[in-house]
Amino acid sequence: MPDLPTPQDATEAALFSESWDAVLSYADLCTSGSAAGRQLATEAFSRGVREARADEPPARGGRRTARLPGIPLLLTAVRTTAEAWEAQGTGHRLDPELRLWLHSGQAARYTGPPLQRPLALRALKDMHEADAALLWLVEVEALPLPDAARRLGLDPVAASVELTEVRGLFRDRCRRNHLDTPMDAECRSYARLLDAVTRSSGAETPEDLSRHLATCVECAEAAACLRLHGGETAAALASGVIGWGGLAYLERRRRAAEAGLSGGRTDAGTDRGVAVGTEARPRIGRAGILAAAVIVSGLALTVSLMQLGDSGGRTTAGGDVGDNRRAADPRPAVPSLGPVTGETTVGASPTTRPSRSAAVTKSPDSDAEPQGKSTSPVADPPGAPEPDKATPAPCRVRYHVDSEWSNGFQATVTVTTAGALDGWSVGWTFENGQRITQMWDGTFAQVGSRVTAKAAAYNKEVAANGTFAFGFLSSWHDSNAVPSRFTVNGLRCSTAG
Repeated sequence: MPDLPTPQDATEAALFSESWDAVLSYADLCTSGSAAGRQLATEAFSRGVREARADEPPARGGRRTARLPGIPLLLTAVRTTAEAWEAQGTGHRLDPELRLWLHSGQAARYTGPPLQRPLALRALKDMHEADAALLWLVEVEALPLPDAARRLGLDPVAASVELTEVRGLFRDRCRRNHLDTPMDAECRSYARLLDAVTRSSGAETPEDLSRHLATCVECAEAAACLRLHGGETAAALASGVIGWGGLAYLERRRRAAEAGLSGGRTDAGTDRGVAVGTEARPRIGRAGILAAAVIVSGLALTVSLMQLGDSGGRTTAGGDVGDNRRAADPRPAVPSLGPVTGETTVGASPTTRPSRSAAVTKSPDSDAEPQGKSTSPVADPPGAPEPDKATPAPCRVRYHVDSEWSNGFQATVTVTTAGALDGWSVGWTFENGQRITQMWDGTFAQVGSRVTAKAAAYNKEVAANGTFAFGFLSSWHDSNAVPSRFTVNGLRCSTAG
């Protein structure tokens, strides 16, 4: 598998970090398996970066090359790479419906004569790159406007006005490109009427125009681009720029944004392997510093109470004499962690790693969002109760390694639960020191060898006898045994072979 290209500057490194999740999401839609999806994403990313560098304007003078902004440029590279796979005889790794689409006239529109290409694609290319990027991030990637503004270096306060202007510019480019498009006499006769009725949400569409839009794909496409109200802009952009799977990609990005899993977040637990010059450092805000101070104070208080408890007999949290068998586990005390520093261990991501003190206090059952992983040598938490062998287990887990390479692997966890769930938390224990670096369709926390995965906002509800799944990337060394002690919401599960 080819490696990602090395970023040439900080701007390019930021693009890599913010775009990889989007590219991987679309590549996964385009392929028949997760391993093929990752390979397609990697090849497409390299192709897109080469195209972007080739289109860079001269240092002095020269006409600006009309091109797409970063993320849509890389997404079109996924489609182009898929076409190359099909031509090279490896199309069996692609989604069957995509393969049919690639041989259709629809696919030819995206690479054919410019005046025949989709209207949204032409309009977005005609816009200034920063304007086009703002429109794409808000409409398609579903980023909150302040987040999109900060990513582009804009004033979040003035971003609302700027977005309104950008939407107007997009509509104007669509209108002009529509009028420039070769069309038959009937379509030409409706062009100006179409412009008029799409300007306002309250305007009624004449019956004859409505019939025409029901039968003419090109005019219906133009109507979607010109109508800024009703949420049609996002669908017009996704379908017109990406092509096959555009609407499915749009839905994926909306769900990811709702779950707080959009690309570029520093707490998403993703190791993208991107750095310029020196090794990146964790970014710790004021809230993180305050939280660390509270945690350190709490740890000091806990150690003091433990010492007092040991002098007067062993007690439980409720005050009763503890006969808990797990209390005898040789769990290392907090001081064994050493000083809190920003250093990382082998295989950890310096761009996503939280402080050790924050990670060690992360409870697997905490409602707080996981912030990555920990390398602290903490023993496993008390085991979940074993299910009664006379009754079936309340849940069944299937663990599958999708692909494996020299120092990493990709796996999928599929869970079937007997009862209905309104939120789930899946736990397991790694046997060989594996470390998760990225997870999708869920969030994770890792303390020592114990991992806890929690539901995203869009998949937390599971019907009785229903199934849910999530996947992850992880590092491994020496051995990669199947994890053990799977639990769902604290209940021990049976495992499928």
